[in-house]
Amino acid sequence: MRVDVRALGACNRLAERGAERAANALGELTGSDLAVEVTGASVATGEDLAEAFSGRESIGVRVGLDGGLEGSAVLAFDADQVDGLLSVLPGGASMGRSAVTEVGNIALGGFLDGWANYLGRAIDMTPPRYFEADGAAVLPDGALAGDGVFLFESRLDATATDLDFSIYMLPDSGPFRDLVVGKTATAATAGAEGAGGSAAGATTAVPYESLSTFASLAKRGSANAADNVGMMTGLETTVDVSRLRFVPLADVPSEVGTEPHAGTVFELQGQPSGYLAILFSEESAAAVAEAMLPTEPDEPLGGTAENALRELGNVMTSGFIDGWANVLGTSISHSPPEFVHDIGSATVSPLVASLSRRQDYGFVIDAAIRMEGEQARCDVYALPDERELAAALERLAET
Repeated sequence: MRVDVRALGACNRLAERGAERAANALGELTGSDLAVEVTGASVATGEDLAEAFSGRESIGVRVGLDGGLEGSAVLAFDADQVDGLLSVLPGGASMGRSAVTEVGNIALGGFLDGWANYLGRAIDMTPPRYFEADGAAVLPDGALAGDGVFLFESRLDATATDLDFSIYMLPDSGPFRDLVVGKTATAATAGAEGAGGSAAGATTAVPYESLSTFASLAKRGSANAADNVGMMTGLETTVDVSRLRFVPLADVPSEVGTEPHAGTVFELQGQPSGYLAILFSEESAAAVAEAMLPTEPDEPLGGTAENALRELGNVMTSGFIDGWANVLGTSISHSPPEFVHDIGSATVSPLVASLSRRQDYGFVIDAAIRMEGEQARCDVYALPDERELAAALERLAET
């Protein structure tokens, strides 16, 4: 079974348009302007999803889907934002749970309208069910049991108030695969083109099972990198999250954000080529550099700290790509580390611009590696060339 990457992109655009409708509906209801920050599709195992949602306390509603699309959809926000949400809803303070349920009903209804219009079939939505959940319990029952689950995730942020919402949609694997494989993939690509997307270039088809395999491989590479860091620094090092996401390249800079970061950037050569960025917050970068050096540096991110972070980046990158190359049966090398100290979005924008000459979407491998608890954390963004990754996954499926 083969996943048409352009068809998956069309589905992602549908999710983004649905999120925009939900943002408009929530904006009218709350009187706040909401913007869709990020929309992407993750391919992850149940175990990966459990780790990704670990530590969150969420409140929201979930619905079941039937008809044109089967599965589940969830609207969630952080539990500590409930008072702020109720304060901007008409009668919210007195209605409590009922107000939250109505918010979910309106937002998810708007989200699903876009999918129904495209499919030309009604999507039936069960009555919304209110929930308060810890961690991955925010997701529907059975979501963590799958191997290679597709999860569409959109984040909506209010511009004037401290409110943000997340929409998660988990389509049942069988019906959803019909949208992104076989003949329907061609229709999805045409639909994306009609919706303003680009269908230029050859179709990139990826074996479905290989996506799941590579998602697990991303996690393994993160663990290898963490082991290398631990041996080099003597700091206890763990991987918090690692999963494979399919996102519009244009969204990656806004996802990294506008906070200052320090770290290293590498260009990858081989199969696949692309880029890998290892970014720390300024505070985390200074903390890990200090831990690596025999004496305290004269400046938190001066010359000696830069050299330490370059060496750390080399060690981490080798941990990632060596594991990928071994499993994919390819050769991957990387450029010397380029030290970066800038706003996060400014760091990744040139990488995105280079890849976007050939593709609109990318598979982003992101990981959070934590050293000594809260002392230092970094985010790893791997941006492989779409066609070269597809070719490597094709070979992996044939072995």
